[in-house]
Amino acid sequence: MSAISYDKRKWTAEEYLTFERDSLEKHELIDGRLRQYTPVSLNHIVIVGNTAVNLHQQLRKQPWEVLASQMRTKTSTENYFYPDVLVVSNKPTFEDKQQDILLNPTVIIEVLMPLSEQYDRNTKFRKYRHIPTFGEYVLIAQDEIRVERYLRQGNNWLLTDFIAPDAVIELPSIGCTLALANVYADVDFEEADL
Repeated sequence: MSAISYDKRKWTAEEYLTFERDSLEKHELIDGRLRQYTPVSLNHIVIVGNTAVNLHQQLRKQPWEVLASQMRTKTSTENYFYPDVLVVSNKPTFEDKQQDILLNPTVIIEVLMPLSEQYDRNTKFRKYRHIPTFGEYVLIAQDEIRVERYLRQGNNWLLTDFIAPDAVIELPSIGCTLALANVYADVDFEEADL
C-alpha cells in the first residue's frame, strides 16, 4: 500500500482509534503521526490475494490463521499498521474486546509499491521488530519477480533474496513455503502506473 502524510499534528492512541474505527479509509499511526493510504494497483491486489490464498491452503489444518489487508497490528503505544498479509497463531492476542488490533503476528508480508517501498523497508520493519512473536518479514515486488525474506535469528535478521520464477521460499517459523510461480500468477508486469 502507498502511504502519504495526512496530518502533521501529534495524535494519541485513543484519538487515533476513535477516529480510525469510524473512518471509511485506512490510516496508520506512526509515533503519533497519522498517515493515510492511496489506492493500490491491480498487481498489488493480485499478489496479496495469491499470497494469502496460497498460505491459507497450506495452513488450513494447522495452528495458524492467515489475514489479509484489513487487520490492524500494534507494535507499540503509538504505532498501528495494516500489513498486506500476516500469519498469526490460532490463538491471536488482541488489544481490546473489539478484536480489531492484533498484537502477536508471526509472519508479516508487504507488497512493495514505489511510493511506499522505503517506508515498508525502513520505518515499518524497524517498528515491527518490537513485536516479540514476529519472526519473518517478506517483501514482495510488484513490478518484477523479486521477493526478500528476513528471518529472525536471535537479535539478528538474515536476508535471503529470491528472483528465479521457479524459486520456493521456505517460511520456517510457520512450517510452509511460498512458490514464486503462485505468488506472481496472473500478474501483468507491463501494467502501467505501478
